[in-house]
Amino acid sequence: MAEDNLRKARIEKLEELRSAGVDPYPIKFSGRQEIKSVLEGMDALAAGQESDQEACLAGRITAKRGNFLDISDSGGKIQLYCKKDQVPADVYRIWENLDLSDIVGASGTVFKTRSGELSLKVTQLSLLCKALRPLPVVKEQQMPDGTVKRYDQLADVELRYRQRYLDLLVTPESRRVFQQRFLLMKEMRNWLDEKEFIEVETPMMHPIHGGAAAEPFVTHHNALDMQLFLRVAPELYLKRLIVGGMEKIYEVNRSFRNEGISTRHNPEYTMLELYQAFSDREGIICLVEDLISHLCRRLNGSVESEYAEKKISWEKPFRRLVISEAVEEKLGRKVTGLSPSELCALAKEKGLELEGKDSGELVNKIFEELVQPELIQPTFVLDHPLVVSPLAKRHPEKDDCAHRFELMVCGLELANGFSELNDPLDQRQRFESQMRKRRGGDAEAHPMDEDYLLALEHGLPPTGGLGVGIDRLVMLLTGCTSIRDVILFPLMRPKD
Repeated sequence: MAEDNLRKARIEKLEELRSAGVDPYPIKFSGRQEIKSVLEGMDALAAGQESDQEACLAGRITAKRGNFLDISDSGGKIQLYCKKDQVPADVYRIWENLDLSDIVGASGTVFKTRSGELSLKVTQLSLLCKALRPLPVVKEQQMPDGTVKRYDQLADVELRYRQRYLDLLVTPESRRVFQQRFLLMKEMRNWLDEKEFIEVETPMMHPIHGGAAAEPFVTHHNALDMQLFLRVAPELYLKRLIVGGMEKIYEVNRSFRNEGISTRHNPEYTMLELYQAFSDREGIICLVEDLISHLCRRLNGSVESEYAEKKISWEKPFRRLVISEAVEEKLGRKVTGLSPSELCALAKEKGLELEGKDSGELVNKIFEELVQPELIQPTFVLDHPLVVSPLAKRHPEKDDCAHRFELMVCGLELANGFSELNDPLDQRQRFESQMRKRRGGDAEAHPMDEDYLLALEHGLPPTGGLGVGIDRLVMLLTGCTSIRDVILFPLMRPKD
C-alpha cells in the first residue's frame, strides 16, 4: 500500500510538470559529459572555491536533501546544487518535483563546497525520465568480522535475480562481477584471435540434438512442419567445419539443456568450444592451462582467485589424475576387470547405493561421488571410461578408456576436452551403442547422426577439442558461489 501511495504521488508530480509544459520523457539530451571526466583534474580546487569550468552532466538521482542532490552515471557520482533565487523559475519548478531514481540532465559550473565535496552549481536543468517507483533504500552494517550485512529488499536474493536492474543500480558488487564477466570474454576472444583461431557461428536449432549427453528442449518449425531441438552443444557442427578445412576455430555459444536448476546449473548457459586440427588431448591441455592462467591474471592481477573461502592457484602446470587410479585409492582395490555387481558392492561399503549394467559407467559414478568433491585445486582428470565418451578417440594404450580429460576445480567440472574420434566406422558403432541405451530409456544417450557420419567419411584430421563453461569460470575467478550471480537474467520459476 505504501508503495502504491508513493507511485500515485509521483504520477501527480509528473502531471504537474506536464501541465507546466515540461516533457518528463524527452527524446534526447545533447552535450552530455561523463561524470568521471569532469571529476578528473579537479583535485587542485580548494574547498569553497568555484572554478570557471562549465559542465553538462546527466545521471540518476541517488540522494536528495534540500538544495543538494546526488546523481550517478556508470562511471561516477557528483553532487548538484540548486538554490531558488539563483536559477530561473522553470528550472526550480523541475527541481522541486524531482524524486529519487529520476534521471536528470544539468548544466552549470564546477565548485567545491566548504566541506570539500566536488559539486555542480546548476544553471540549467532537464528532467530526462520521471521514475514512478523509488529505488530500494540500501542500509548496510559493518560486522565485527569485517563482512557487510545488508538490511534492504535487495538482501532478498530471489528479488535480485528477478529484478536484476535494481540489483545493478544499488549493488556495486553485482556491477563489478558483470564487468569482470564481459572483460573475461573480451580477453578470451583477444587471446584466441592472437593464436589465429577463427570465431565462427553454428546453428542453435538442430534437427538432431547431439554433442553431449543431455536432454534437449524441443520446439517445432511451422513452415517446415518439423521438430527441432535447441542445441545442447555445438560440437558436431564445429567438427564439420574442421572437415571443411577450417583448422583452428572457436565459438562462444549459448547452449540449452533440459535439466534441473541449482547453484551450479542453469538450463541456458554460455560455453567456449574450440577445435584445433592436427592437435590432440595433450595440446588442448596446454592450451587451456595457458588460457585460464592468462584470464585470471587479467581479472585478478595474479594467478590466484578465491572461491567458497578456498584459495585457488591457477599456476601452471595443473595437477593430473587418472580416474581409475583415484577410484582404486578410494575403494582400496583394483577396479579393472570387476563386474558391475562387484563394483556396486564395493560402492555400498562406502555408503553409495548404485545400480548399473556397465562397469565403466559405475567407475565414473563412483569417481563423481567420492573423488570429484575433494578436487579443490585445478586438476585434469584423465582417461574416462570409453562408454561415457561416445565422441572421444580411444586411448592408444587403454582399450576401454577414452583419450579425454575434464578440468575439475572446487568440485566443479569446468572444462571437457579430448582427442576427437575421427574413425567413421568406430563412431557409427558408438552411436549404435548409444541408440540401444535410448531404446532402454536413457533420454540423455546420444542419437544417431547420419549426416555427421557422412562428414566423417570425407575425412576429419587428427583434432583436439575443448569445451569450457564460461559461467562457472566466472564464478571461480570472481568468488561467486551461485551461477545465478554471474548470469544477468537466470531462469526463475514464475512467482505465481
